[in-house]
Amino acid sequence: QVQLVESGGGLVQAGGSLRLSCVASVRISSINAMNWYRQAPGKQRELVAGITSGGSTAYADSVKGRFTISRDNAKNTVYLQMISLKPEDTAVYYCHARWRRMNIEYDYWGQGTQVTVSS
Repeated sequence: QVQLVESGGGLVQAGGSLRLSCVASVRISSINAMNWYRQAPGKQRELVAGITSGGSTAYADSVKGRFTISRDNAKNTVYLQMISLKPEDTAVYYCHARWRRMNIEYDYWGQGTQVTVSS
């Protein structure tokens, strides 16, 4: 079982910055992929950014150049640095872990942290 705890959300003006953190209850070096998703009111949850155990990263087109995902294995923490925030970035942001064990993939989710960007 993996527990994920997000923090760092809040209210920020357009153009501002926030850094989200996700602390895992296990060594993240053993987790295949760590991702950040977001869900805005009335919309489906969407993948924002991801990072593999090997350090490869991927981003949604809407956040490329503005968001950066990183990991600190020593702290079992994944970060999402967000700059140049826009009102359309407003959403609940969720940390997600995909862990493959014995050829079975397990998905774990955090409780979410609210990000609100005012215009």
